[in-house]
Amino acid sequence: MPSQSSVSRHAPDGLILAIACVAQFMVVLDVSVVNVALPDMGRDLHFTTTGAQWVVNAYVLTFAGFLLLGGRAADLIGRRRVYLAGVVLFTLASIGAGFAHTGSQMIVARAIQGLGGAILSPATLTLIVTTFKGPQLAKAIGAWSAVAGAGGAVGGLLGGVLTGWASWRWVFFINVPFGVVAVTVAALYLRELRNSGATVKLDITGAILVTGSLTALIFGVVSSATTSWSSPSVVLTVAGGLVGIGLFILWELRVASHPLVPFRLFRSRPLSVANIVMILVGGAFFAMWYFLTYFFQGTLGYGAVAAGVAFLPMAVAIIIGAQISSRLLVRVGVRPLLLVGAALASGGFYALAHLSVHSTYAASVLGPSVMCAFAMGLLFSPLATAATAGVDRADAGLASGVLNTSRQVGGSLSLAILGTVAADRTRALALAAHGSPKALAEAPVAGYSRAFAISALVTVVAFAVAWALPHRTGRTARATDSPLAAEAV
Repeated sequence: MPSQSSVSRHAPDGLILAIACVAQFMVVLDVSVVNVALPDMGRDLHFTTTGAQWVVNAYVLTFAGFLLLGGRAADLIGRRRVYLAGVVLFTLASIGAGFAHTGSQMIVARAIQGLGGAILSPATLTLIVTTFKGPQLAKAIGAWSAVAGAGGAVGGLLGGVLTGWASWRWVFFINVPFGVVAVTVAALYLRELRNSGATVKLDITGAILVTGSLTALIFGVVSSATTSWSSPSVVLTVAGGLVGIGLFILWELRVASHPLVPFRLFRSRPLSVANIVMILVGGAFFAMWYFLTYFFQGTLGYGAVAAGVAFLPMAVAIIIGAQISSRLLVRVGVRPLLLVGAALASGGFYALAHLSVHSTYAASVLGPSVMCAFAMGLLFSPLATAATAGVDRADAGLASGVLNTSRQVGGSLSLAILGTVAADRTRALALAAHGSPKALAEAPVAGYSRAFAISALVTVVAFAVAWALPHRTGRTARATDSPLAAEAV
C-alpha cells in the first residue's frame, strides 16, 4: 500500500502540477528543438548527413528502450527520487551536449539525455495521478497534455531562433534554467510517495537487450550508406541486432519474472493493430521533419530562423487535427479516423515525393506538409484509444507506454532506413553527374523525394492494417478514460 513521508513542507496542488509540466515540457521540447539545428551542428562537428541521424536516434533509442522501465521506477523507488534523478540526469546531459566538440561526445550526451527523459517523462504523469482525483485529475491531465503539445509545437521555431541568433549549442543550454528551477522546487516542496508493498521488479536486462539490439540494427543499416549491404561489418552488425531482438523476446517470454513488455497484452487485437499502425505512421512522420529540415536549409537556402518559421504551420495543423480527432472519436470510433488519417498522410507524402530544386515553399511544400501534419494530429488520439480499449483497466498505463515505445522505435528505424535510401540515391546521382553543377544540386532533393515516396507507401500499408480493427473500437470511450493512456496521445 502507498506510504508517504514529508520532505520539507506540503506543496500546493498547483505547484505540483507546475513541477510536472515544466519537466514534461523539457522532454518534449528536446525532441523537436534539435531538428532545425542539425545542419549547423553537422558542419561544426563534422557529421555527414547520415551521421547526423545519430543526434536524433541516440536520444530516441535510449528513450524508447528505457521508457517502460522508467514508468515502473516511480512506483517502486518513489516519485520524488525518480523525478529528481531524471531532471538532474537530463540537465547534466544537456550541458554535456551543449559543450560537445566531437560527434562522439554529442552522441553519448544525447543517449544520456534519452535515458534521463525515459526516467523523467513517466514520473511527471505519476506526480499528477497520485495528486489529483476526480474532475481535478481530468483538468490536470489536460494542462499536462497542453504543455507537452506546446513543447512540440514551439520546438522548431525556438530551435531556429536559438541557432540563428546565438548558436546551435543553445538548443541544449536552454534546458539548464528549466532543470535548475525544477530540481530546486521539487527538492523543497515535493513529498515522497511510493508503493511500499509493490513486488514488481525492474527488468533492467530487458531494457538493455532491446536498446542494444535496436542500436546495433540501426547502426548496421546506417553504415550501409557508406560501405555496402554485403560488407562483413554491416552483415555482422545487422545479424547481431536481429539475434539480440530474438534474445529479448525469449527473455521476456521465458525468463523475466516481471517482463518489461508482457506479450500477453498482444492478445488484444485492437492493441496489436494500434502498435503496428503506430510503428508505420510514426516512423514516416518522424523522418519527415528530418528531410524537410535539410530541404529548407540546403535547397531553399533558408537560414535557421526561417526554417523554424516554416515548420509553424505544421505545428498548428497537428494541434487542430488532435482537437478534431478527440471530438469525433466518441461519435465515429477509432477505425474511420485511422483510415482518414492514413489516407491524408499518403496523399501528403505522395505530393512531397515530387519535390525538385525548382520547388518553392508556398507552391510545393506548405500544402502537402500541412496535410501530413494534420493527419498526424488526427491519428494519435484514436491510436491511444485502440491500444487501451482491449485490455484490462489495470493494464491501460502499460498499454499506452508500449504504444509510445512503438512510436519511438518506429521513428528510429524509419529514419535509419529512409536516411540510408536517400543517401544511396543521392550518391548514385552525384556519381552520374560527372561534375555538372545542376545535376549535383538535384541529387540531394532526389534522395529526399525517394524517402517521401517510400513514406507514402508505408502509410498506405498502415491504411490497410487499420481495416483489421473491430468496427466499433473506441465508439463509447475517450482516449483519456484512463489517465495513463493520455501519455500516448
